[in-house]
Amino acid sequence: MSPVSHRTRLRWLVPVTAALVLVAGGSAVGLVTATAQGSLPDRTAAQLLVDVQQARLSGLSGTLEESAALGLPSIPGAGDAGSADLTSLVSGTHTLQLWYADPQHVRLAVLGSLGESDVVRNGSDLWTWSAHDRTVTHREVPAGSATDGSTPDGSGPEGSPLTPQQAADRALAAIDPSTQVSTDGTAVVAGRSAYELVLQPRDPGTMVGSVRIAIDGATHVPTRVQVFARGATQPAFEVGFTSFDPTTPAPSVFDFTPPPGATVTQATTPSEDGHGAPAPGSSTPPQQVGSGWTSVVVAEVPTGGSGSGGSQLDQLVSSLPTVQGSWGSGHLLQGTLFSAILTDDGRLAVGAVGPDLVEQALARS
Repeated sequence: MSPVSHRTRLRWLVPVTAALVLVAGGSAVGLVTATAQGSLPDRTAAQLLVDVQQARLSGLSGTLEESAALGLPSIPGAGDAGSADLTSLVSGTHTLQLWYADPQHVRLAVLGSLGESDVVRNGSDLWTWSAHDRTVTHREVPAGSATDGSTPDGSGPEGSPLTPQQAADRALAAIDPSTQVSTDGTAVVAGRSAYELVLQPRDPGTMVGSVRIAIDGATHVPTRVQVFARGATQPAFEVGFTSFDPTTPAPSVFDFTPPPGATVTQATTPSEDGHGAPAPGSSTPPQQVGSGWTSVVVAEVPTGGSGSGGSQLDQLVSSLPTVQGSWGSGHLLQGTLFSAILTDDGRLAVGAVGPDLVEQALARS
């Protein structure tokens, strides 16, 4: 098998719980009405969808709790539940803080027991800080660009969702007849009354049982997203606010100065990749096989030097079950919400489906 760089593998092995799992179906929205509790008026599912799409805030801040029980093996270098490393978000429970004024002024902090990691966008400056190795990376972002990996409207680090708004937008943007959409009364999130929208895939081929989205009754901003595996009573992935303030943060929040003794690196801002853009280091765009909740994405995994971390990850991949078929051979990683196959010829196929459908996608790609 071709050697694969440590960081690249981590990026592609992070399960696309919301990136691929949520970018799937939806349904014709029936006029199911959310029973009002407290002072919230009744809203149909169709009305709630419109509310979410039209929600606009001048800013927000708050504390979020993210938890992931994805059935993953221990990934070398990915951190643990007490880690502030961004890669640790693939497992365990973590606390994050978010400040958002507009797409050019955003700050996200992942809090750990011994420090934190920060992603800060302040105008044209994009800073990332890791307390673990005391490193700072600075990038110049082109004027008007919102692609910084930290805004509620963009993709999070490594393509994973970091805010309920992002995860909900990806789910709601793809609604079609493959999903039953309903409401389930109202909930309380961060001490605030909220409606709850429920998306249930009609296709039995997906491993996703339902997606529950809490929508703040006052601002119409999604404040919690829960993803349940089929037949499960506890979410496999959840991110939601525990405190929520729908006002504009002070401008000083977005000021960042590298801490004393930190190693500062000036990096080049990646070009803005649209849908279908090649993976970093690859010349071939990812291919989507199938549609809706059972779609599978097949991409080439760039090769590169492994290093010691890569060697550990090579051992992890080698320990996974071996599978083979007309498409070739490789190793299977199966979680609670997804299956992924890393082939010996350097391809990765992943989707919110069982291994059989992933193998079929590889044979068709």
